[in-house]
Amino acid sequence: MGFRWTGGRTARQGRGVLTVIALIAGWLASVPAWAATVQSVAIRDGRIVIRFDEAVGDAASRVLTGPRQIAVDVSGATPGREVVGRGLVTGVTQMRSGRSGMRMVFDLAEPAIVTDGGFDSDGRELTLALRTVDYDQFAEAGIAGPLNFFPFNFGAASRPKYKVSVPVPPKARGMKLPRVQGDDTRPLVVIDAGHGGVDPGAIGPNGLREKDVTLKVAKAIRDELLASGRVRVALTRNDDRYLILRERYGVARRLKGDLFISIHCDSTGSENATGATAYTLSEVASDKEAARLAARENKADVISGVNLGEAPADVSSILIDLTQRETMNASATFARLLGREARPLMPLKANFHRMASLMVLKAPDMPSILFETGYISNPQDAAFLDSEEGRHRIAESVTRAVEVHFARRMAAR
Repeated sequence: MGFRWTGGRTARQGRGVLTVIALIAGWLASVPAWAATVQSVAIRDGRIVIRFDEAVGDAASRVLTGPRQIAVDVSGATPGREVVGRGLVTGVTQMRSGRSGMRMVFDLAEPAIVTDGGFDSDGRELTLALRTVDYDQFAEAGIAGPLNFFPFNFGAASRPKYKVSVPVPPKARGMKLPRVQGDDTRPLVVIDAGHGGVDPGAIGPNGLREKDVTLKVAKAIRDELLASGRVRVALTRNDDRYLILRERYGVARRLKGDLFISIHCDSTGSENATGATAYTLSEVASDKEAARLAARENKADVISGVNLGEAPADVSSILIDLTQRETMNASATFARLLGREARPLMPLKANFHRMASLMVLKAPDMPSILFETGYISNPQDAAFLDSEEGRHRIAESVTRAVEVHFARRMAAR
């Protein structure tokens, strides 16, 4: 018995086959071949460790205040095996998000926020540190927007194959401490104007140099803070001079500063990027810094009143780690507070608070943030930063946040 197509059915059968092929093609297109899969999720000791079978893209966590959850969006990843909640996390849900990403939702037994996080060196493991908070702080974190995390190899494919070397001036010996202004009974805020001297920083299309803008902004913040009468203020640099990163926070520590704010301007190849951002130190990337500090031959540094010079190496490491964890929590809280106070006064990015391993933020015993006040590469942002009105609004934002920050500290005593 032979088999043949009939002329009248050929078109109908062909259309059916094409429909199936189109559906399969659409499904395959929605699942990228390169997407990583969740391999495991470990929840213990206030930490969530998400392991993927391949490197992923960037990630962002956000607080969902209504259902009391934390959502983590990961690009270049797909859901994996089922995860059971534990401790603070009562349940975990995984779902696809967009064409090339996924979302993990963590149900919480009580209000908690992500205070820190980061990827490991190969981009396959994301660690998030959680801390329980009250309902007001939980709501504030929800308003503040997402925290973004980037693998260490983020953008590696586009990095140039060459290096440019510039001789760095040696560290100044016996560096003179800057002048402290204000009432001696008040807490000390140290303002660091980024770049300076041989380092101009970013340069805008109109020739505006970051080092000039940061100095003007730092002076405006100083004047506004002093006018409030509630704090003392010092500038790491009051003129066009070069300071290495360790000198910047080193000056603040030698002055026994209570808060350190490093002022910078962001820059990108596109003129479309806009808005200010606050960075705090990522704990995941700072472990080596804590170990380096503990291993120093001269451990006479006094951290939070504890003389590490008389402690064994292992005790020193623990003391530094505990102190730095508390400091990073305080830094993150201030960054979110600054975002709340600045939002009505100046352009901010939606994900205002971010975390990164920035050397200038590595004082272990002093809350520190790096404040990217806007994009010098964006004409509107650059005009704002270079105007007296813009600098006044930035200074007012910082002053409001500083006043609330220290008022809360006084109330907690």
